[in-house]
Amino acid sequence: MVDGRTSVSRWDATDMARVAVFAALVAALGLPGGFTVAGAVPITAQTLGVMLAGAVLGPWRGALSITALLALVAAGLPLLAGGRGGIGVFVGPSAGFLAGWIVGAFVIGLIVHSGGRKPRPWRTLVGVLVGGIVVVYAFGIPVQSLVTRVPLPETALMSLAFVPGDVIKAAIATAVVGTLVRTYPRAFRRTWTRPAERAVAPAR
Repeated sequence: MVDGRTSVSRWDATDMARVAVFAALVAALGLPGGFTVAGAVPITAQTLGVMLAGAVLGPWRGALSITALLALVAAGLPLLAGGRGGIGVFVGPSAGFLAGWIVGAFVIGLIVHSGGRKPRPWRTLVGVLVGGIVVVYAFGIPVQSLVTRVPLPETALMSLAFVPGDVIKAAIATAVVGTLVRTYPRAFRRTWTRPAERAVAPAR
């Protein structure tokens, strides 16, 4: 099983380094800042980092990388777009989207690495669309509606402004993952290469 329960116990220093790298990547994607929708939730490039974390690291490690980032944010580090940080962001309009990042990264990893198979472009695209958009919105929109006291249908309608940008991010993430599979497979844990390697291994 790739990145599932049987592999959690086999995490090593390299895995933790990957987790840290992707937490830093998501933070770095927030440096350009963002702009808000109806003065509430900012549109940023950080969702792209969430998509890549799940697609490259797999479900558990991808979710952990986002959790680590948000733990640093909760501790007060200004790692979200616009230099936002502190516990206050977790009770604001974007709180649900932040929680959705964790679950979204997990779902992306499950789909992209389904059955321990090598990531394929179509599966990567499905994964980042479902986990990076549908799941994140499913968490974010209800919380935004609750915090802003704007009716849920109206909040959902306003959130449509996110969709074009997120679809572009999904396409970018799919292209990046495909390029990594071809040119730098070491970015992945690569359990999907082991059966083939065993097949050509010399007998002893």
